[in-house]
Amino acid sequence: MILLPEPGPTLLAPSWVPWCASAVGQDAPPPKGAIYIDDIGSAGRPYDVVEGVALIGVTGMIVPSFWYIGSSYVTGCNCLRLQLAIAFEDPQVHAIALVVNSGGGLVSGVADLADWIVEAKAAAGKPVVSILAEFAYSAAYWLASAADSISVPRTGGVGSIGVIMVHWDLSAALAEAGIKATVIKAGARKADGNAYEPLPNDVQERWTGECEVLRRLFAGSVAANRAAAGATLDLDAVLASEARTWEGPAGTAEAVAQGFADIVLAPDKALQALIDHLNAQRSV
Repeated sequence: MILLPEPGPTLLAPSWVPWCASAVGQDAPPPKGAIYIDDIGSAGRPYDVVEGVALIGVTGMIVPSFWYIGSSYVTGCNCLRLQLAIAFEDPQVHAIALVVNSGGGLVSGVADLADWIVEAKAAAGKPVVSILAEFAYSAAYWLASAADSISVPRTGGVGSIGVIMVHWDLSAALAEAGIKATVIKAGARKADGNAYEPLPNDVQERWTGECEVLRRLFAGSVAANRAAAGATLDLDAVLASEARTWEGPAGTAEAVAQGFADIVLAPDKALQALIDHLNAQRSV
């Protein structure tokens, strides 16, 4: 197993933690069909356009920076912002659909990107909808909440509005293997959370507190975004969810009833509904 390089808070659905941990540090060729970010100008639009709707994918693990657009495994906040910025200025684009299928990712970059989406769509005057191809958990849900509406398929899911952090204590395993690690530091807190010593209680308490601060930031953003979209959802209700997920036919229906999504709808039908709405506006 490949461990995360250092402990730190993440916005991941619990089931995605092992997968993302194993993905870190893997060496692989560029995703097939992906666009290198520096080639955007010569490669044409970094998204597909269907009847005036720009389709922008939010898939796989969400990270602050990535250098390819179109990967099924990783979405960089920098790439997503660039795609959206171009779409907002594109005269052939009248609406944007975030096509989401992600269990979340790292904290860094997500809060600022979600805020920017809210501001940029208002400035551009173009609607943004989140069409879940299946699910949007944690960081992916935070980004999805910045849209004007969220549709979720009946077999999909939403939620996981919380923060998770994993500390790996390898001290017993190393001792059993006859290996002794000596941590040399300058600064009393420099080695806090290292994997070669048990995690001190005071460090765990501090990190738990930091995770709670991030959870409240996350929940506050979701509550504000969903309220702006017309949902009857407030901060207390988001916090009361305790980072649960809503999935499957019963769960997605409950999510809609509570305001965490707007409609249970297959992705193709959600896209067609948006296209029909645009066509109706043009005919007025």
